[in-house]
Amino acid sequence: MDIAYNKISQKLEREIRELEIEYDCSIQRIEDVIQLIIQTLSDLKKFVLKQGFKNADEEIYFFKHQKPVIVAKLIYYNAVYKIETKKPNGAKAIKKYLNEELRKLKRYFDNNLEFYKYYRTNNTFIDDKLFIRGKYDIKLSLDTIYFETDHRFSTSHDYKAAKIIANDQIQIYIEDQLNNNNQKKPSNNFALNWAESKTALTELIYALHSQGAFGNADIIAIAKTFESTFNISLGDFYHTFMELKARKINPTKFLDSLRDALIRKMDEEDEM
Repeated sequence: MDIAYNKISQKLEREIRELEIEYDCSIQRIEDVIQLIIQTLSDLKKFVLKQGFKNADEEIYFFKHQKPVIVAKLIYYNAVYKIETKKPNGAKAIKKYLNEELRKLKRYFDNNLEFYKYYRTNNTFIDDKLFIRGKYDIKLSLDTIYFETDHRFSTSHDYKAAKIIANDQIQIYIEDQLNNNNQKKPSNNFALNWAESKTALTELIYALHSQGAFGNADIIAIAKTFESTFNISLGDFYHTFMELKARKINPTKFLDSLRDALIRKMDEEDEM
């Protein structure tokens, strides 16, 4: 199962990354990403129904850790799509709207606090009730969606696990939107646009972070600052970094070119 799941998951990540590079329009990109995830879940379901699981432990691991990661992507992108398409005009209205979205996440957290504790602390003592198909306990705070799903590909709590993963990501997205909404826009007279590739900028950002050029700043904070400053969306920059690491030849291509360009500039000025 692990080999098949990893293959399907990596293919999805690659295709999402390609869409992020291809489209400038975020709404169109999100629509296409959602369709990709739906198709991926359909393929995964076919595989599970055909191959099944070797034992209960493999089934529990799939529904507790593997399937929720992909479903979480669907929940996340669908939430972002709704947020963006329903967002009002005006800074104050947007702030009010986004704060209400955060309150919705808080309410879900409060209503499912016990499961949050169970899942985040990686408890296992009732996994056989939560993540085995055909077994459920009505007393364990079930989401209504469970009764509407195909029980051949669902357990009582795999969707709830996906919600935990997705809600963390949605919260980060909303907080970033709030921060962007609160920041004063710089004058267009000083606006700069990044002219190199997104991969090049990701390489630079990770180099600066590794060097501690911004102190203890988080890599996400650095990336968001560069996105805002240079009018670019990096998408899943962590995945881009993984691709940089996987390069067989010259993994620091852009940084090397920067060094060469600077040395060339110095040499040219010495010759003048």
